[in-house]
Amino acid sequence: MLFVYYPKCSTCQKAKKWLEAKNISFQERDIKTENPSAAEIEEWYKKSGLPLKKFFNTSGKLYKEMQLKEKLTAMSEREQLELLGQDGMLVKRPIVVTEKEVLVGFKEKEWEGKL
Repeated sequence: MLFVYYPKCSTCQKAKKWLEAKNISFQERDIKTENPSAAEIEEWYKKSGLPLKKFFNTSGKLYKEMQLKEKLTAMSEREQLELLGQDGMLVKRPIVVTEKEVLVGFKEKEWEGKL
């Protein structure tokens, strides 16, 4: 299982502690230093069944600075994927990737049922 997170993010820290408390083994990946590629994000997006917008860190500083709330609707799916692949700070986290699932953001009840 892959756990993609940002170490300074409090939600990510909470998610990591939750995984450790449940004795769930995982491989860590810092989204800031090892940004997911557009191809990886596309694979995760398709596997997750979620809308692509769910992969954007809408509360992040970079998202707001780039005024993406207004721009995303006019962008193609490919353009959005390429944008997400450019900077890990645009990507919502944490992300958990298993053989069957891709979970975006930490929702304890959802994780409880799927991990």
